[in-house]
Amino acid sequence: MIAINRVAKVVKGGRRFSFNALVAVGDGQGKVGFATGKANEVSEAVRKAVDAARRKMVHIPLTGSTIPHEVVGKHGAGKVLMKPAAPGAGVIAGGAVRAVLECAGIHDILTKSLGSTNPHNMVRAAIDGLTHLVTVEQAAKERGIDVSQIGYKSRAKVKSEAVDTRKAAVVAAEVA
Repeated sequence: MIAINRVAKVVKGGRRFSFNALVAVGDGQGKVGFATGKANEVSEAVRKAVDAARRKMVHIPLTGSTIPHEVVGKHGAGKVLMKPAAPGAGVIAGGAVRAVLECAGIHDILTKSLGSTNPHNMVRAAIDGLTHLVTVEQAAKERGIDVSQIGYKSRAKVKSEAVDTRKAAVVAAEVA
């Protein structure tokens, strides 16, 4: 659930209210979708939005618990800058973008909303940026070269290699 908006229509007997709900859903494993639902009751609007969001899920490439590279998503006047973060940094994001990232299963990321503050535009900009992400394996395959020829290592791999070398040093010290 990201945002609920109450809309009033003026009719002969007074005002008639209806509700719009903006919802993001995800599996926490790199799939996320969003949608809006409209109805005369909040619960019905949310239900419609969740059903529509489940039908419109997209896959997002992840590198560990973060994204593979920096990206800027755009939609209308809204822009969202997203940067990969070190493990343990957490989700540093505003309300609408945070909901999308948490649904996608991203746990370490730095974001900045630029331009519009409208939650609909921010969500669409975030999804736009996430769909433009490319992993090292995908880039190597598109270029027709081996992954080792691309001089890129993700922060998660660098950190795990540093931990492995420390463990090897401790084991070597114990043996000696």
